Amino acid sequence: MSAPLVCIAELRRSASTRLAAAGYDSAGLEADLLLGAAAGLDRTQLIAWPETCLSAAQQQQFEQLIVRRLAGEPIAYLLGRREFWSLELRVSPATLIPRPETETLVEQALERLPASAALQIADLGTGSGAIAAALARERPHWTLLGIERDAAALAVAAFNAAELQLDNLKLIRGDWSSTLGAASIDAILSNPPYVRPDDPHLVEGDVRFEPVAALISGGDGLNAIRCIITDAARCLRPGGLLAIEHGWDQGPSLRGLMKTQGFAAIETLRDLAGQERVTCGCDGRTARTSRSPTSRSPRP
Repeated sequence: MSAPLVCIAELRRSASTRLAAAGYDSAGLEADLLLGAAAGLDRTQLIAWPETCLSAAQQQQFEQLIVRRLAGEPIAYLLGRREFWSLELRVSPATLIPRPETETLVEQALERLPASAALQIADLGTGSGAIAAALARERPHWTLLGIERDAAALAVAAFNAAELQLDNLKLIRGDWSSTLGAASIDAILSNPPYVRPDDPHLVEGDVRFEPVAALISGGDGLNAIRCIITDAARCLRPGGLLAIEHGWDQGPSLRGLMKTQGFAAIETLRDLAGQERVTCGCDGRTARTSRSPTSRSPRP
């Protein structure tokens, strides 16, 4: 005998109660998002049609999603999407989940680079393509190069670029800046792996489900960052911008690495939580070309 069909109102109530009991602060919202995914309805429709019953298959799918969420799986992976910079992006377990603090990197590029110039901007380790997509949407005169070594992550970025119709976003499979020519780029941006392997946050929350290779980089978390900074001067045009996201306590290390490599006007910016999050610097060569992005001095 098949299980009785249950109406939307009861499914919403039951799932919200279970999620709240497990400690999820946004239990009601998450229940609605997962129910909407299973039923093919948006939240407004769920609220408007409380007496509607889902099919047995839809109820089963919803229950599977709730069970996975109760096991800690990120809501972004369950839904297959996450909003970043007001863009709806596909994400998967092959990519990091875009986070609000990474918008600091986007903000700095928009603030420091001329909007109307035909610049070439490289996003190293693009993952889902979140940073590159945000800048490609905001600056149609720029060409964004999203570089990623993982084929599965690059496929997600390609889907997002196509879905958002970003013709000025080009995707390249490669390892950091190794595919870039000498003096070919006006700015390099990156949210690379920067977590130490002994960081306690690795066993908490969403991070447990994210790709380890996109999180951990060497014993001190700085291997990828060293690689990017060391090769940046080769790739950047004179005066070009380098901006890297990093851990809350890594600002001094990045400032030191950039200074050693000859970068100037080095500055660390804080995220909305007040933590040091993005360090910027300009290629220190005094020569300037007509294509140099540094049409104004960075903030002191």
